[in-house]
Amino acid sequence: MSDLIKTYKQLRVYQNAIQGSMDIFHLTKHFPREETYSLTDQIRRSSRSVCANLAEAWRKRRYQAAFIAKLNDVESEASETQVWIELACRCGYLEVDKANELDTFYNQILAQLILMIKDPNKWLIR
Repeated sequence: MSDLIKTYKQLRVYQNAIQGSMDIFHLTKHFPREETYSLTDQIRRSSRSVCANLAEAWRKRRYQAAFIAKLNDVESEASETQVWIELACRCGYLEVDKANELDTFYNQILAQLILMIKDPNKWLIR
């Protein structure tokens, strides 16, 4: 682990996840009211869960298996967010360009997570 990173909030992947979640929050303010307790709620929950599970993973760095398992949860939530983005686009709530931009952004988050999963020793507490 880099000696410079002391908290999960300093991780680029966390900063990206927070940014993605906030982008989704602002975009979903304009979703139809009938989607409040379905699509709007689901996409907000999954995008926020990426951030929350990253914080949890950071606290599990004493045990490689627990750390990787939690990062796998983060990966799942990021992928779920991509599904909700696609559905929002197909329902006409997001412009295609914006949906593609968000999907690409979440692919970058997934790539960062995969790098952490592939080399967990870099992050573990010794």
